[in-house]
Amino acid sequence: MFVSAERRLVQACQVEDVFFHHLNSCIMNNESFVIEAEKPFSESLIWQLNRDYYDKEGIDAWSDGTVPHHLTSNSMVGKTYAELIFGFLKDLARKGQTKEKVYILELGAGHGRLAFHILKHLEKLTELPHLNLPPYCYVLSDIVEENLNFFQNHAQFQPYFEKGLLEVAYFDAIGGNEISLRYSGKQILSNSLKQPLLVIANYFFDSIPKDLFHFNNTKVSAGTVSIKSQEKPKVDKTVKDLKNLDLTFHLNPIKSPFYENTILNEIIEGYRLSLFNTYLFFPNAGFKCIDNLCDLSQKGMILLSMDKGYHELHDLENAKKPDMVAHGSISFWVNYHAIGAYCKKNGGHAIFPKFSTFHLELGCLFFMPEAETFTELTNAYHRYVDDFGPDDFTGMKKFTYKHIAEMNLRELIGMLRMSYYDSAMFVNVLPRLKQVFQRITFNDRNRLAQTMHQTWDMYFYLNEPEDLAFEMGGMLYALGYYKEALDYFKYSVNNYGQTPDVFYNKALCYYQLRQDDPFLETIKEAKIAFPDYQKFQELSKLDLGAA
Repeated sequence: MFVSAERRLVQACQVEDVFFHHLNSCIMNNESFVIEAEKPFSESLIWQLNRDYYDKEGIDAWSDGTVPHHLTSNSMVGKTYAELIFGFLKDLARKGQTKEKVYILELGAGHGRLAFHILKHLEKLTELPHLNLPPYCYVLSDIVEENLNFFQNHAQFQPYFEKGLLEVAYFDAIGGNEISLRYSGKQILSNSLKQPLLVIANYFFDSIPKDLFHFNNTKVSAGTVSIKSQEKPKVDKTVKDLKNLDLTFHLNPIKSPFYENTILNEIIEGYRLSLFNTYLFFPNAGFKCIDNLCDLSQKGMILLSMDKGYHELHDLENAKKPDMVAHGSISFWVNYHAIGAYCKKNGGHAIFPKFSTFHLELGCLFFMPEAETFTELTNAYHRYVDDFGPDDFTGMKKFTYKHIAEMNLRELIGMLRMSYYDSAMFVNVLPRLKQVFQRITFNDRNRLAQTMHQTWDMYFYLNEPEDLAFEMGGMLYALGYYKEALDYFKYSVNNYGQTPDVFYNKALCYYQLRQDDPFLETIKEAKIAFPDYQKFQELSKLDLGAA
């Protein structure tokens, strides 16, 4: 059960070789597919396959919509994290710790959209002139090179790189104990940071290895798993078939102590005495990750983590055999109760929502002494998580989508404002916006234009199929904002290239603005680029002398 990260990788590769050999045999014999024989859950091949999936797909895992990310990477979530970070920076300033830089490390940053939202909101919060805050740097970390290259080359990140507010690093949180920052070349080594490290684990702990136990009348069993597939996976695309995997769980009675770590055994013993009949995930790899992160700073570490999971003991009771959530990759719920217990037993302090949650947990865990002195961060948590937080917003968003056909323009704008102008929400309400803005007052017209500008400011380009700039340009044209519409058609070209529709709409904007030379030049360029597009002939018939 105590296997190093390197050894696990070797074992996983060996198992995968065996799997491919067996797979070819099964294809020839038309048999069912036994992908992996019984293994401890944390050592199962599924974790390596999951890692391989992200390595193979890169940014496409999110841009094509295969892996959902909007639940925890929207503008409202970014605002929440930014407020918590702002409170943390104010606490450090109050303590006089303003000289050394604060590093904010996001684990498994994936697509980078959350980081963009956080940086946008945080920059607005910290720009007030009277504040004497410590300098900060946000570090986007991942284990997928394509993602890291995407971050480094993304146009919307360049201003933050240049200001020293953003860095990129390869970091394996389970096996790594140092961080190499690629933009500045700085090394973060063991015990090298003089400020507390602030870590964001957003949808992270749900997809890294974990042990599985079953508790029944003070008896403990360790969960193992075997894997089959009822369909023929393609040998060269095995990773894409994760959704077709069939996991069979087995139970093997154990005796304590199960781990070498005394604290982990104490937590397991507490479950043995408290839980009657339940399956339970135990984040052993997560604890290793936490230990590695705490080792980087002389001042300790603060962990902000959001995921689907539970932090109260009663929510862990009567859990059935685990369900694997497959969405291109795989994930499982997070045992935040165990993470909180680990924090407290290591002398720290854990804050979780005071009220029941329905969709998301967001925990703030202080792996450091004197957590009670961080009053600004604690107050920010109560305001932006307890009073009304991402979990509450998710419920409101679901209500909006359910009743969207009944909502008027002002109600739609209100929801967009509540989302802090989230672009994904805008895309979802766009069809209804197009229906209700046909008859519009001057004030509503102005407010809708302002809403689109604010939404575009919070938009992070991921090469998704929806051309948001083009849609906004069309609506601004319909509202009579021709100059602004031209700007959005230019944004569309920057992201998706020239299209005949963009040429056509740009020409109409120039016509309405009575800019005859750009109008004629646009038609000329359009006919060269798209000679078969019939609508360009209609533009040529427009009367430039019309009043």
